[in-house]
Amino acid sequence: MRTLGDLITRAARFSPDDVALVQGDRRFTHAQHLERARRLASALHRAGCARQDRVAVLAMNCTEYAEAFSAAWLSGYILSTVNFRLAPPEIAWVLGDTAPRVLVFEAQYAEVVAGLKAALPSIEIFVCIGEAPAWAVAYEDFLQTGDPEGAPLEARADDIAHIIYTSGTTGRPKGVMRSHRAELAMGECVCLAMDVRPRGRMLEVMPMFHAGAQSSMLAQMWRGGEIHIHRAFDPEAVLKAIATEKITHLHLVPLMVQALVDHPGFESHDVSSVETILYAAAPMPVPVLRRALARFGPVFVNAWGQTEGTGTALPKHLHAVDGPMVELLGSIGNAYPLTQVRIVGDDGRDCAVGEVGELWIRGEAVMSGYWNNTTATLEAFHDDWLKTGDMGRFDACERVFLVDRKKDMIISGGENIYSQEVERAIAEHPAVAQVAVIGAPDEKWGEAVVAAVILQPGAQASAADLITHTASLIASYKKPKQVLFLDAFPTLPSGKVNKVALRAIHASSHA
Repeated sequence: MRTLGDLITRAARFSPDDVALVQGDRRFTHAQHLERARRLASALHRAGCARQDRVAVLAMNCTEYAEAFSAAWLSGYILSTVNFRLAPPEIAWVLGDTAPRVLVFEAQYAEVVAGLKAALPSIEIFVCIGEAPAWAVAYEDFLQTGDPEGAPLEARADDIAHIIYTSGTTGRPKGVMRSHRAELAMGECVCLAMDVRPRGRMLEVMPMFHAGAQSSMLAQMWRGGEIHIHRAFDPEAVLKAIATEKITHLHLVPLMVQALVDHPGFESHDVSSVETILYAAAPMPVPVLRRALARFGPVFVNAWGQTEGTGTALPKHLHAVDGPMVELLGSIGNAYPLTQVRIVGDDGRDCAVGEVGELWIRGEAVMSGYWNNTTATLEAFHDDWLKTGDMGRFDACERVFLVDRKKDMIISGGENIYSQEVERAIAEHPAVAQVAVIGAPDEKWGEAVVAAVILQPGAQASAADLITHTASLIASYKKPKQVLFLDAFPTLPSGKVNKVALRAIHASSHA
């Protein structure tokens, strides 16, 4: 296969009457999905879109989102995803940066889009999913303006398929350009890691604007099968879908896994159809993983990657919760077959086994660069190696153990302290529901370790309790000097903990 569009046409040729997309009561076969995608591609062409023009989508998960992806893949448009959790000025910045010709948006965002229209001169047509305002065209009406044979355009392997924006923790978010070639490679890697099979049923609850959702969707598309779309994550709805739709594969973040296994109605749902749960985006606390394995069985795969590139996976058989292999639960596994990984020191040399350095990756599943940002692109690469900004180490089998983001490493009294190691130790305390570790300025030590903690409902633990517990598991100099108890963590639009905001909260509380 050369392009992502080939995934769509291949499924329609081989399995035209098999189900492709499911959302609630809506079901589309592969043949129906291809026809609707071709109509949309043609409608966009008739609206003035040429190959590599941008089409932006501002929506929650829905089948129309999947159709927009497929239309772009068939005809070579660049699909720019917009995080619906962003504030209006942030949305305006992303749309201004990509300068799309068409914006597809859901009716619930009509007021936001109306307020931004004057500042977005590149957008010639606004297409609304749902009840359209007077200044937009309804999605289904727009679809009917297209030819069922598609647009007279064809995507190429090195065309940019997607622009996906990073969280922007250190400034403006950057638009990651991912080619058809890279996205096909990513889908193949995740397909292998998740043991995806023909006629599998992949449940999508991760937001479709995010690279994570796209990776698992593409993994299922490699093998045909069904993609079941949920608007957002709801543990009861997920458990019900697993039982009634016989879901086989899921991609979740650890907090979602925790919500499922701790759901009071878990035992009343049949989850025996689940073959693989891939978890990513954050480390899984070992106590949560133990409970998850007890409830779901040995179905878990840990994956690591970034919007900029796909990296590693720890397979199911290495998820042991007892015995000598238990230490591997702290690993993100080996490089994917189409990816190479190095761990590089500050001096540019490859680190020895056990030595901590920065992860560098290269391979077909790596981005083409940052949109409209040549400086950031040049800074991100060394030759053809992507410098990820994540710190880790190899074991003797070249399995990777992450220790921190480079910018989050704490230096206290001249010692490097990695927040994830401290977080894993604190998470072992039975009263702890969630934990995030940061560094705070300290006159004596340079930086001090601070733990922000959310306790389990009804549980009690003091700062002294948690500090003593941590010192029993890791070196004393790594234990937190302070504990900040919170009801909730600030998060980035991607859903990850916003440690910049955590540092501000700590600074304010200790002013």
